Amino acid sequence: MNTVSDATIFVVQTLVSFYLAIVLLRFVLQLVRADFYNPLSQFAVRATQPLLKPIRKIVPSIAGLDTSSLLLAIVIQTVLMAVVMQINFGTILDLPHLLIWALIGVFSLFLKIFWLAMIVMVIVSWVAPGTHNPAAELAIQISEPFLAPFRKVVPNLGGMDISPIFAFLAIQVVQSFFMPRLAILAGMPEVLWRMV
Repeated sequence: MNTVSDATIFVVQTLVSFYLAIVLLRFVLQLVRADFYNPLSQFAVRATQPLLKPIRKIVPSIAGLDTSSLLLAIVIQTVLMAVVMQINFGTILDLPHLLIWALIGVFSLFLKIFWLAMIVMVIVSWVAPGTHNPAAELAIQISEPFLAPFRKVVPNLGGMDISPIFAFLAIQVVQSFFMPRLAILAGMPEVLWRMV
């Protein structure tokens, strides 16, 4: 591997991963029934609409889930991994392997979106509680459904909500222990695992 290949992979991965995050964010926003009129929601819709519009004509929503966005995220992740494999090894493995690896990558990114939303929510609740910033409102809307099961188990300690601590721990356990083992079982090369 030379410097040019490393730089090429970095640039391609950064740009495509950014767009992939926006596509998956659109899926998450519909999943949690976030405010469609929030400026950040509108940004996600406008950024993804050109690619999603033709897919929506073919792929219907299932049980209220935005399956088109999820399918597009999997396709983008698959293409990104294929490009990285081509640049790195000069070959692309078979499609079934790439699809399995893409599913692992999309699930990992899905967890990261909730992680970041909770970080923003916690910081805003400490620094500027009750703020009406669009990013803060969206972070709260994304975090609340994920935190709800933890709030049922973890008691509220004198007005202090510690459920995010347990939610962070749960995500970290999945990301640090289960996802690497899943990647190894799926035969994912290290260069791809570092991406997710």
